Amino acid sequence: MSVHTFGFGTTSDGRAAHLYVLDNANGMRVGVTDLGACLASLHVPDKDGGLPDVVLGFDSATGYEHNPCDLGAVVGRNANRISAGHFTLDGQDYQLELNDGANNLHSGPDMWFERLWDAATDDGNNSVTFHLSSPDGDQGFPGAVEAYVTYQLTEGNVLSVDYDARPDRRTVLNLTNHAYFNLNGHDSGKIDDHLLWIDADEYTASTADLITTGDIMGVAGTAMDFREPRRIGEGFGSTDALIDVIGGYDHNYLLNGSGLRPVACLEGNRSGIVMEVRTDRPAIQLYVSNALDEPRGKDGFAYGTHEGVCLETQYIPDAINKPEWEQPVHDAEHPFVSRTEFAFSVRE
Repeated sequence: MSVHTFGFGTTSDGRAAHLYVLDNANGMRVGVTDLGACLASLHVPDKDGGLPDVVLGFDSATGYEHNPCDLGAVVGRNANRISAGHFTLDGQDYQLELNDGANNLHSGPDMWFERLWDAATDDGNNSVTFHLSSPDGDQGFPGAVEAYVTYQLTEGNVLSVDYDARPDRRTVLNLTNHAYFNLNGHDSGKIDDHLLWIDADEYTASTADLITTGDIMGVAGTAMDFREPRRIGEGFGSTDALIDVIGGYDHNYLLNGSGLRPVACLEGNRSGIVMEVRTDRPAIQLYVSNALDEPRGKDGFAYGTHEGVCLETQYIPDAINKPEWEQPVHDAEHPFVSRTEFAFSVRE
């Protein structure tokens, strides 16, 4: 195992970007870039002896510097939506920009995943750690934050993503990865026939503009139920949970259990590649690229609707405005520390 560094183009202001490639003895290969700390490529052995790249992305830094669909993105300070872009913390009101209709999405518009991060490689652990300094007031949030994201690849075909965000005062922190997975290959089209399992009995109800209402709903008897593996496309068009209005799944599930545990499993119907997701987070956002429209994909491929699956581990969306839920608030004594693992195998 080793970490290899390659040039990955330059930013619009002339700074050099890099691609860091982790590999193992099984042929698995992971490419991550300091432009946004993004997951850029992920080659995994399939049942036919191939090594398809199973994440959507771009061929160079140019794509990641202007990444409106968040391909492979590390999202911070706060993933998902904040209602009206507004929250109150310790008696102080904060107003974020409204970059998603009347709400704030992924702390935009000045996204962390469109900035150049520092990088440090570790051959011994087959890992790379990215670092970003976020000053007080960045994106409208209080406090300065030192953010670290570490990608590590094991010989057991596990890609781990560790988050360590250290604020100097109380602030909102809710980091995740927004990779779009297509386990048949990034250029293979629709994901409708992928099999999905999610260990969740409940989900959070939301409005048509995807703001959580505060209501907790059971999945039983609805198209939201993935407690047994089933085709993702089975639920498309259902009137349950506004799936027909949203155009597919863009919903947050309340995960069973606690601590680092398996919470979801995705299987490519043609490749036989199986990806188990493990996390210590309380929730996961299932998004099936309902609004994806990216003509600049890798190898000249244009990505469209329902061609990728995002499984974003996180706090419940808009929890900062719903005090009854676990709060995404951290300080110097209690930094944001979290791990998500993607474990790969093959079903023959």
